[in-house]
Amino acid sequence: MLKIAFNSNYVLPLPEGHRFPMIKYELLPQQLIREGIVTEENFFQPDKAEESTILRTHSETYWDKLKSLSLTRKEERRTGFPLTRELIEREITILQGTIEASVFALEYGVAFNIAGGTHHAYTDRGEGFCILNDNACAANYLLDNELAKQVLVVDLDVHQGNGTAEIFQNEPRVFTFSMHGKDNYPMHKEQSDLDIEIPTGTTDEAYLEVLQSNLESLLKSVKPDFIFYQAGVDVLETDKLGKLSLSIEGCAERDLIVFETCKKHAVPVCVTMGGGYSPQIKHILDAHVNTYKIASEVIL
Repeated sequence: MLKIAFNSNYVLPLPEGHRFPMIKYELLPQQLIREGIVTEENFFQPDKAEESTILRTHSETYWDKLKSLSLTRKEERRTGFPLTRELIEREITILQGTIEASVFALEYGVAFNIAGGTHHAYTDRGEGFCILNDNACAANYLLDNELAKQVLVVDLDVHQGNGTAEIFQNEPRVFTFSMHGKDNYPMHKEQSDLDIEIPTGTTDEAYLEVLQSNLESLLKSVKPDFIFYQAGVDVLETDKLGKLSLSIEGCAERDLIVFETCKKHAVPVCVTMGGGYSPQIKHILDAHVNTYKIASEVIL
């Protein structure tokens, strides 16, 4: 059964200038049901992550600033969001959603969080629409509870997973793989265990060839028993921030490669949605819906 984390507070009311990134969290569940990929029974509502779970990954000083809404103006601007109590409630719910989805993935082979993939959140700061790093917290949860021994993070968002790389820089049980735009944010990139920089304008064939060869090699060398897949759709040619040139079909083929590789090696995978900034919401939704559809067809 496909299990998907979604809570109504994922759709955070924001001023007009900040609202666009939020729209997909409202529309995606509706679209999945409309296309018959899932029903209401596939969704579960996560609660809020416990403070001890957050502090396992993030610094106490940073968490205290978030709780007390006392980020500096510069720190707040770096996140891209106005700092509110509702925002923090949203972030800790998303974090718990990824943890619970990862546990469901152990049972069913794959599970999703409608949101998540907040890979720009560092141990001690947030940036780029990321406050708390949900995949990192979930990976630590699995390791601490002996639900996984070796985790592989497959980050295919167009932007490098810099926060995730920083968090796990000294943790051999988590291998971070980021395949991202060479000339894109962040300009200063951290060092993942494997970084592959993709030139501006890269199209389907070249991108998919690089992914196929490297992912298969990683499964053989790293031998993970769990994968977190950050499935951002800002790799699309239509994305206003992406700088790559993948088609909708190429993005779907990307997902197919990931899920077929997970299936071949019998490794459960938790999927978070990451970025997507095409001016037409239809392009974002179509690409995300394909990810769910392909996972259902390949793994379940």
